[in-house]
Amino acid sequence: MNKRIEALKTFIWNREHHAFRIAPEKLGLDHLCDRFEEEGVVPIERSARMLRALLEAETPIILEGETIVATRTITRIPSIFTEGEWAEIKKHHTLHERGTVSNISPDYEGILRDGLGLRMRQIEERADDPCLTGDQKQFLQAARECIEAVQDFILKYQECARRAGMQDLADILTYIHSNGPQTLHQALQLLRIVHFVLWESDCYHNTLGRFDQYIYPYYKADMESGRITREQAFDLIEEFFLACNKDSDLYVGMQQGDNGQSLVLGGRNQKGDYLFNEVSEMCLQASYELNLIDPKINLRCDADTPLEVYKLGAKLTRRGLGFPQYDNDDVVIPGLLQLGYTAEDAYNYVVAACWEFIVPGNGMEIVNIDALSFASVVSAATEHLGEFDTYEAFYAYVDSRIKAECDRITKAHDHLYIVPAPWMSMLMCGTIDRARDISLGGNTNNYGVHGTGLSTAADSLAAIKRLYFEEKSVSLVELMDAVHHNFKGHEALQERLRNEAPKMGLDEEDPDAIGSALLESFAEGLRGKRNERGGIWRAGTGTAMYYIFHAKDLPATLDGRNAGEVIPANFTPSMFLRQKGPVSVMRSFAKQPLKDTINGGPLTIELDDSIFRNEETVEKLAMLIRSYIRLGGHQLQLNTLNKEDLLDARKHPERHRNLIVRVWGWSGYFVELDECYQDHIINRIKYTL
Repeated sequence: MNKRIEALKTFIWNREHHAFRIAPEKLGLDHLCDRFEEEGVVPIERSARMLRALLEAETPIILEGETIVATRTITRIPSIFTEGEWAEIKKHHTLHERGTVSNISPDYEGILRDGLGLRMRQIEERADDPCLTGDQKQFLQAARECIEAVQDFILKYQECARRAGMQDLADILTYIHSNGPQTLHQALQLLRIVHFVLWESDCYHNTLGRFDQYIYPYYKADMESGRITREQAFDLIEEFFLACNKDSDLYVGMQQGDNGQSLVLGGRNQKGDYLFNEVSEMCLQASYELNLIDPKINLRCDADTPLEVYKLGAKLTRRGLGFPQYDNDDVVIPGLLQLGYTAEDAYNYVVAACWEFIVPGNGMEIVNIDALSFASVVSAATEHLGEFDTYEAFYAYVDSRIKAECDRITKAHDHLYIVPAPWMSMLMCGTIDRARDISLGGNTNNYGVHGTGLSTAADSLAAIKRLYFEEKSVSLVELMDAVHHNFKGHEALQERLRNEAPKMGLDEEDPDAIGSALLESFAEGLRGKRNERGGIWRAGTGTAMYYIFHAKDLPATLDGRNAGEVIPANFTPSMFLRQKGPVSVMRSFAKQPLKDTINGGPLTIELDDSIFRNEETVEKLAMLIRSYIRLGGHQLQLNTLNKEDLLDARKHPERHRNLIVRVWGWSGYFVELDECYQDHIINRIKYTL
């Protein structure tokens, strides 16, 4: 890290740029929705007008040492609807989260290739069609207005740079006002503005997609022409990464840090070429040096990925960043093909805000629309345990309840409303040809459902199978009395269930097979169903924040868990597992039908930081990661933790501002998390190698 980047990082880390921020109400922007209602402005035009108003109100700020600009000065994005209008919308529609476009991956490659000028000409040519409907004309007009607003925003920064005597930067901004970039610096500057405006347009969890693939051609051209050195290119990438952290505290999420700024590196194409390149390597190096939470890195890999690549990733794990997350092409691509994705889309997959697999440019997919609680289904089914004479008959009942829950979920999200997003639409494939906003659907419109509490459910069923049906060592009365009374008076049974009963993660046949059966029931429950937008439903192995929500009202369970006690996050073994090393865990969790549950959801393993005493450990960890991929695991994330540091951070947060942890599918600063998430992280099992 050179002195310029280091000084810029210090300025941003100390939040000195926050002095430029201003609330929208002080700018008179919080009442725009009232004016829209009075004037009867249609929603898509409201979105365009709000974006223009916000970009006009933004003060151009160039921080000392910056060469890639755009700093957010407006603290909040106002709604285009009044409270009364939202209430009316909710009477007739369902909403996903905030009701705005989120968690999709734009076609950054396309906008960098075309530039804003060509995109504007495409809109104007489409607008000449005399057969357009009124709605289509409104969409194209809103899209045109968005591009004009962004171009004016660029000119505002261009003038600011010129006045500051930064002619090189002014020239870059002048060029990208209308043209597709030709150099790495131009590409990163346009990308920064495009990404900045996505947040300003009230879209959120905006990913960065296959950053190394669409940026590499600009790097390569610069290197071949001698315009730039590798060191200069690296400085630009570090500066772009810094920019991702500049305003991220203003980006919405369940917790601070849950902002969706993920990117994907590497992977293979349909020809079998491995695509990890010099930009990929520089991204990993930049993350290591900067030691910040954004952007979150995903590393696409397969059985033949070189060990050196895993070693680069393992160094970030040692650093404690909680990423890269590893995504296995050998499982993901066949899984997506099996679901009906085209080969082009399947090989081009990226990762959404956390772990869900999505297609850049094409997908208006809602991959976290709901969650099924395996633990709740099994807990409720246990109340009917006495009605069955065999485990097989009891599991058939569990299977029926999972499928009934799938039916409920798939019917709960009809009449969906999403706020129009004309700027995001300009970054998605096919929207101009269709003259239709992306909020109404893209080329693919699939929905994803998380599956929570898998190991809690599998371990409970494994205990029932062995202790009740096979050994007959515990009676029905004792089992039911124990869970109904939260194990009070049944402490010996609880200890037995926690520490002696079968568990996923020990590489044992029964619990692992039960886990597989639960996932297959889930996949079958969604298979063949279509949502109202014509998309499919995808089952997954992630939990998101539901590992907290679903545990709160969950009664005591027959894995020995007390009522209200936490369940594991993601695709993870029980919190009661007595296991020092991660190898058997990896073996257990690679056995599952992961191609059938390809919405995503990683095996999450916490490592005790004491393992990183020497460089040999980095290589050992790299070999371990490679082993999991070769075993057939679909996704892996690793968290390096020190319990004493975490406890001290609770007492003295001011000493640990930069303590980074992996929460569920993203990395954040430990001291900024709610207490329930801090508690969960502190109590997770820490493995050694």
